[in-house]
Amino acid sequence: MPKCKHCGSFVTTAYARVFTPNDVDQPRVCPNCPDRIRDGAEVREARSSRTR
Repeated sequence: MPKCKHCGSFVTTAYARVFTPNDVDQPRVCPNCPDRIRDGAEVREARSSRTR
């Protein structure tokens, strides 16, 4: 099962396939990460809190 490298949360295989390069199984950040977001090809600290 793929997991987020940043927070360790479970991510679906489809999410990992879309948001990682072909040779990488685990995304660097996921929608569950409270303080990081994807910004193009980079990962950066969130500018505001990401609470649900």
